[in-house]
Amino acid sequence: MTGMAGSEEPPITLGVEEELFLVDPDSRDLVIEPDEGIFEACKETCGPHKVVRELLRSQIETNTRVCDSIAGVRGALRETRRIVVEAAELHGAAAMAASIHPFASWRAQAITPAERYVRFATTFQEGVRRFVIGGMHIHAGFADQDTRVRVMTALRRYLPLLHALSTSSPFNAGHDTGFKSYRLNLVGGLPRTGMPGPLWSWEEYRDLVDDYRRMKFIDDGSELWWDIRPSHHYPTVEMRICDVCTRIEDAVCIAALYACLIRLLARQDREGALPPESLTELIAEDRWIAQRYGVLAFFGDRTSGGGRVDIDDYVAELVDALADDARALDCEAEIRRATTIVREGTGADRQIDLYRLRRLEGDTEEEALRRVVDLVLAETREDLGTASG
Repeated sequence: MTGMAGSEEPPITLGVEEELFLVDPDSRDLVIEPDEGIFEACKETCGPHKVVRELLRSQIETNTRVCDSIAGVRGALRETRRIVVEAAELHGAAAMAASIHPFASWRAQAITPAERYVRFATTFQEGVRRFVIGGMHIHAGFADQDTRVRVMTALRRYLPLLHALSTSSPFNAGHDTGFKSYRLNLVGGLPRTGMPGPLWSWEEYRDLVDDYRRMKFIDDGSELWWDIRPSHHYPTVEMRICDVCTRIEDAVCIAALYACLIRLLARQDREGALPPESLTELIAEDRWIAQRYGVLAFFGDRTSGGGRVDIDDYVAELVDALADDARALDCEAEIRRATTIVREGTGADRQIDLYRLRRLEGDTEEEALRRVVDLVLAETREDLGTASG
């Protein structure tokens, strides 16, 4: 295995955050006041990873160790999910990997009593109270600060696709929203979210952060909740647009695509050959298409004079374009999985399909949604065998 560091290319390291829900295995609803033993058990067994509280008491966040290969990412995700799954089951709960619980009421949730979260709730009011969502964030460490900012800007055009492959939040408060990722609709209720504009240097980014701070809008860069951003805490570019994947292998696929794109774009940056930048407004349009349609998306075609391009064709062309980078990073099978996700669907598609099937077979709306929760719980627990890499 070549790993993330080749002989001619600067190394790329990866880390993945997943915001999971804690579910009552009887009611299938969220656990409003989870047993403290869950968090204590995670702390005792997390090893090189981190497991922390999130905005809501019914949530728990995992942070993998730093990985230097895609195999390492797979192993780390297996470990972090297994830590939470086992701790939750030991204390009467279940762990769920999806970006919205299908029927939980936001009115019933309780904020974690930490100063930061209390301040958020006070400032953002209903926007935060309705924030019963979780995301998957992928950190990539590579190159120097200026290169990271330029590559971050070039990555923006690919974010709608990466998001479409991750979608897992079609329901909200017991309703089929018509979106494959309703999570992004809720994220948009807060300021400083969505697709960032183009930035070309670390100095330009720092000047923007300083302007925000001078106007007392933020305390630091961690309060810029863009779809992709320079991390405030680590020397990484943090992709934040994705839903939590119900299946680990889908998350690994997205991490592999992200790493390959970074390797390609960083090389183009060194050669002064980054492609012309798309307008932020057009990327944002693709973003909406991704959250609405997921793997049924038709994105804007920027290569042949306009019109739309089928996501299936787009993925096939991208996998071909990244072949050399995937070979160097030993993740050819992982990026090819994107074609399988498009063909077979994401967690969102499986949730919708099961819900409609159960309704056709006579389940009430409540019964069908409980079955959807069971599906997501089962997929969360898939592939938690012995970690490797």
